[in-house]
Amino acid sequence: MIVGGTSGIGLRIAEGYTARGHDVIITGRDGDRAAAIAGSIDGNVKGIGLDLAEPKTIAEGLHAVGEVGQLVLAAIERDVNSVRDYDVDRALRLVTLKLVGYTEVVHALVSRLTESASILIFGGLAMRRPYAGSTTVSTVNGGVVGLVHTLAVELAPVRVNGLHPGIVGDSPEWEPKPDDVLADVRTRTPTGRLVTMDDVACAGVFLLENPSVNGVNLVVDGGWLLR
Repeated sequence: MIVGGTSGIGLRIAEGYTARGHDVIITGRDGDRAAAIAGSIDGNVKGIGLDLAEPKTIAEGLHAVGEVGQLVLAAIERDVNSVRDYDVDRALRLVTLKLVGYTEVVHALVSRLTESASILIFGGLAMRRPYAGSTTVSTVNGGVVGLVHTLAVELAPVRVNGLHPGIVGDSPEWEPKPDDVLADVRTRTPTGRLVTMDDVACAGVFLLENPSVNGVNLVVDGGWLLR
């Protein structure tokens, strides 16, 4: 099950698991859109509506979901917010979506997780390299680290890991950026190339499937943080 699986990296992970013959559920805020995207993927894929910013509706939205072997929490929302020009409503929405919403999904599904289940939670590198307007994003991504640790202890033997991508060059967020912006990122990355969605999806599968990897917050950035 991929929460936030209707676009970007979440969708790429869903497509990969479907290609391997898994039954997959993807969620998005708009149920009709999620169902349409699910129908466009070859294999047994179901799409349902789920708004993590409305956590009291999550349990009902997941009531028909059966046993879950892998759970991916990849839903994101972009937010530009600074201390000097602080928008409380936007901050509350993002904090609710990423911390309360993520946790409520796990709470709603905990009795349906298999004993060998694993959970993958997406964060990001704004927690370690903040930028103008990243006040809330940096904070919630730092919160993901703590959430991974506490869930790995609380839910044992279910494994829980976090994935923190750097700048993903072919993602919907970054692909439209001007060439000079991406060229600068590439120059500052020791590998000399931008991270791709396939790179991140591959890392996600590793975290989901390796039975001895637990409580890890993995950075996938090509070494970008080193510079």
